[in-house]
Amino acid sequence: MKKPVLVGILLFAALLGLIVYSTMSSLGGQRVEVCMQFNGNSACRTASGSTKEFALRTATTNACAQISSGVTDSMACERAEPLKVTWK
Repeated sequence: MKKPVLVGILLFAALLGLIVYSTMSSLGGQRVEVCMQFNGNSACRTASGSTKEFALRTATTNACAQISSGVTDSMACERAEPLKVTWK
C-alpha cells in the first residue's frame, strides 16, 4: 500500500475516533426522567444531556410528543409543569 493512502486512512480513523469519543463523553453529563400530563394523557420519558437544562428540555419534549398532537398542543404541553422529575 502506498504511503499517502496509508496516512489518509490513519487520519480518517483518528478523526472518526475523536468524533465518537467527544459524542459519548458529552452526552453522559446529566440524565433525567420527566413525566408529563396533558389533556388527560400522561407519559414519562428519560433523556441525557450535557447540562441539566438540556436534559430536562429534551425529556419534556419527548414526553409531550407522545401525548399531544400538533404544534399548538405540543407547545402548551411543554409549558406545563411536569408531574414528576427524577434525576438519575
